[in-house]
Amino acid sequence: MKASRIAAVGAVSGIAVLTLSAPAFAHVSVQPEGTATKGGYAVVDFKVPNERDNASTTKLEVNFPADHPLASVLPQPVPGWKAVVTKSTLDKPLESHGKQLTEVVSKVTWTADGEGVKPGFFQKFPVSVGALPEDADELVFKAIQTYDNKEVVRWIEVPQEGQEEPENPAPVLELATAEGDSHGSSDAKAGGDAESAAQNTAADASADSGSGSGSGSGSGDSSDTTARVLGIVGIVVGAAGVAYGVLAGRRRGSGAAA
Repeated sequence: MKASRIAAVGAVSGIAVLTLSAPAFAHVSVQPEGTATKGGYAVVDFKVPNERDNASTTKLEVNFPADHPLASVLPQPVPGWKAVVTKSTLDKPLESHGKQLTEVVSKVTWTADGEGVKPGFFQKFPVSVGALPEDADELVFKAIQTYDNKEVVRWIEVPQEGQEEPENPAPVLELATAEGDSHGSSDAKAGGDAESAAQNTAADASADSGSGSGSGSGSGDSSDTTARVLGIVGIVVGAAGVAYGVLAGRRRGSGAAA
């Protein structure tokens, strides 16, 4: 009985832990398709799981960081969803490709035409963004998720390094360091490899050329060596035959005397 009770309590505790930790695994997140590099462009996916079992997600609002405005924000069409882009005026113009931009995208809102994200499913919302800032290690996108039962969940809490994840964390995009500084060394290495390969090729060609020019003497040396070996083998075989003949004669002579 005690063992049964302990097992029952353990099972209930496990369910409770899973229930309490579920929101941490079911929040709206953002991930790049490939690598989001500082100063570059990337396609990022806003992933929206449905953590409810009795309602569907029918609306998603993603706010873009005002401290690092992005010159280009292009949402990819998602079947069953309508995307609306909202722009805002900048206090300080943003230079992009030699042009001064006075407004940028501040929010993208997706609204479902049909059932939306049903319980037990998730949906990705791809967006092309750039140029990504060079002076930041991450970008924070605050998101608002709305259900068809009018419930609203605000994923707007900024995670802090060294602290536990907040209850409603905002999507955070990690930015990779550009490899521009290493291009010189990479190019130099490539150049060195190419030069080494060229030298090896030249050396091989020279060796082949040397073998070709001396092919006559090489063949003569090989022929002389072969002839000598055959001659020695012949002498050895002949000597063995003579010895065998002498030995056989002696045996016959001994047999006749007897």
